[in-house]
Parts: sequence; structure tokens; C-alpha cells
Amino acid sequence: METIDRIESDLKEAIKQKNEDVLRTLRMVKSDIMYEKARISGDLTTDTIIEIIKRAAKKRKESIEEFTKAGRGDLAARESVELEIIGRYLPPQLGEEELARMIDEKIAEMGTVSKKDFGRVMGALMKEFKGRADGALVKEILTRKLENL
Repeated sequence: METIDRIESDLKEAIKQKNEDVLRTLRMVKSDIMYEKARISGDLTTDTIIEIIKRAAKKRKESIEEFTKAGRGDLAARESVELEIIGRYLPPQLGEEELARMIDEKIAEMGTVSKKDFGRVMGALMKEFKGRADGALVKEILTRKLENL
């Protein structure tokens, strides 16, 4: 089942079950998708929909951080629930160990690299990991690895 179809199906189910958290979250995500569809005046690819969902997840992560700093645990908890719901529609993320192994492989494949090659290596990695890894985590691991070379 395609991502948008899953979202619509789950939205209908949330309406039937009166699950306000899921309902509120999926309405926001669907709204973001429909906005993007109207903006480009055409159908969206699965990759584009995943990018929209990733942006929604990123917004929630940033909000959680800000609400926590401000001492608003209630709002941070609400954003955490939304983030968990949104996460159901994202592809499974690679773990830190697996990322480290794959980064080592990419560095070996690219030959001699140094700190100066960070951008080139990072670009190649993000193309390979598209949607399957958090960019901040990849950056952190790659920085550590390049410092140790």
C-alpha cells in the first residue's frame, strides 16, 4: 500500500475510533502533502511524500527540544506523540553501528580522503542513505571518522 493510501486509511480509522492524537497528526501531514501537490500542480512521487513526512518529523523534533528548554513538558509530550505517529510512515532508519560500517565502506571505496573531502563524502553518503538515515547522525559519525584518519 502506498504511503498516502496508508495515511488516508489510518485517518479514516482514527475518525471511527475517535483517536484525537492520530486524527490531529494525520490531518496535519495530509494537509502538508496536499499543499505540496497543489504547489507543484501534479502528482507527487513516493520520494517526495517521504520528504514531506520527514520535514514534519523534523519540525516535531525541533519543537520537542524547544518546549523542553522552555519547561513546557506538556507540549513536548504532545509533540512526542505526534512524532511517534509520523514515524510509522517513514522508512526504517539505519542504526548507528550499521551507519558506521557503511561509512567506512564508502570511505574505503572513495580512496584517500581527508577532512577537506567532507562535503564530497557526505554528499555521496546522503544519496546512498536517502530517507534511511538522519543527516545529523551521519554528519557526526563521518566527522569522527575523518578526524581519526
